[in-house]
Amino acid sequence: MKSTGGTEAQKRRAGEAAANAVESGMVVGLGTGSTAAHAIRALGEAVESGLDIVGVPTSFGARELAIDCEIPLVGLDEVDGIDLAIDGADQIVLDSGNCIKGGGAAHSREKLVASAADDLHIVVDPTKTIDVLDHTVAVEVLPDAHTVVADAIDSLGGDATLRRASDKDGPVVTDNGNLVCDAEFGRIDEPASLATDLATIPGVVEHGLFVEYATAVSVGSDEGVSTTTY
Repeated sequence: MKSTGGTEAQKRRAGEAAANAVESGMVVGLGTGSTAAHAIRALGEAVESGLDIVGVPTSFGARELAIDCEIPLVGLDEVDGIDLAIDGADQIVLDSGNCIKGGGAAHSREKLVASAADDLHIVVDPTKTIDVLDHTVAVEVLPDAHTVVADAIDSLGGDATLRRASDKDGPVVTDNGNLVCDAEFGRIDEPASLATDLATIPGVVEHGLFVEYATAVSVGSDEGVSTTTY
């Protein structure tokens, strides 16, 4: 699991706060990243103690961890819906719940699970909160389309860079077999408008702007955890 930003104690507090909201009988979306991993581990401990849930993982990494934690898993096409999804964020505005995801290149499946969930509980440490989004936006693209998509992003005022792998030659390849462009827009004053513009570019599979998905955000700190609901 990718780990950046705050301390493990802060992340653990946030992840465990969301896990505590899970009830027996729920279908739970299992997010990707270091903070969501703490929620998965907490759920694994609860399952061992008798909590009756099934999980829908958002990535290969989330699936591996959930298996290690002995959480029963199903595919999204095997359930009628998801009661609660728990996931992290690269950056989030607490006033709105709008956030940016995609640092782990799992944002397409994360958004699919979020869209199927009745509730999305975002878990973060304090370094991820901000007043206005300005993080790079991950854009998953079909391999043959990455140059066309990059040109379209440039026309929107962004600067797109193909994400390169750190442990092998060549680009990052997603769990879906696609590539990722990281788009720099600077300050994003109108995330909903940008989200629509990115979604309509031919060749784009999904982007990392999550607008009006979150229903709760837990921020873990050194003192404890604070939760905002929407």
